[in-house]
Amino acid sequence: MTTVTTITTKNARVSAAVVSAAAPAGPRLATGAAARELELRRAEFELAVQLGHIRTVPDPGGGHRRVTAREVARLRAAADFPEGLRERVRTVGTAEGAELLGIAPGRFTRLARAGRFSPVRCYLNRYRAVVWLYLADELVELALREPELLGGRHPEPDRGKDWRPRNWRARRIAMLARQTDDQWELAAAVAVTLDSAHLAHIVPDPYERAHVRRLRPETFRVHPESPTAQGVVDALVLADEPDEIDWYRLRLVEALADARDQCPAPGPSVDAGSAPTNQRGQAPQAHPAVREPSLRRGGALVRRRLLGRLRRGGRPGRGGR
Repeated sequence: MTTVTTITTKNARVSAAVVSAAAPAGPRLATGAAARELELRRAEFELAVQLGHIRTVPDPGGGHRRVTAREVARLRAAADFPEGLRERVRTVGTAEGAELLGIAPGRFTRLARAGRFSPVRCYLNRYRAVVWLYLADELVELALREPELLGGRHPEPDRGKDWRPRNWRARRIAMLARQTDDQWELAAAVAVTLDSAHLAHIVPDPYERAHVRRLRPETFRVHPESPTAQGVVDALVLADEPDEIDWYRLRLVEALADARDQCPAPGPSVDAGSAPTNQRGQAPQAHPAVREPSLRRGGALVRRRLLGRLRRGGRPGRGGR
């Protein structure tokens, strides 16, 4: 039993935090109930979870992840609750971001294209154009860390390169990786960045490939749905340069190795030594990366390090976070 003495009303939340840290986790709240308790809108709550500000736990029943009562109490005990939590997940577009930094929208766009900061979200507007959103907190940090970027000569992207899609992809995968302990879900998150041809090379087993596809996380919904809009989304999600593609291919190989160690993908049982065959009755040829000796012998530590790097945000992006 834990005894806590509340000294003043101002310290009541601090005392509550001490109690919650020592007490059992308590009931597990569904995301909707947790969002209400934390006074967050749904989009704010989802982003707070993705950024690691709100810790979630698996649902024993196998459903969506939940938030413990102790975690809710911890967050509510903060001295700046709820404004502080809301501010940490506040996003801004180009116009608001430029105003926040005190610069012209054109300069803001150039900084973003040059990879000085990374988008955290995006959506398509009515004209099927991509609208990028940034964390207000990170823009303020940039202004304090590199004030010289806000004046003087305009920064130019490398040979006209726009780093926003690449940085967004990397950040999105890192956020997805933080939300699950299931290795197949991790593999599916990485697989989103690769097209069908790369996926077939790296995951030759048709049952594994189907399982990965089933677990692929949704990017964002397009309303109204149209082939044109879907084409924009597909181009945004897929890695588009050789070095980035190679990076995600290696990440997928490593993630699959850990997934297979955790449990086999669901599918019909096969006799030992047998393998799925293609339409000609031949065993499908694995991509050379799958047969890399370093991944097959003594590679557990390497895999853990690489996946740890992925969860921490190690990625083939540029600048920003």
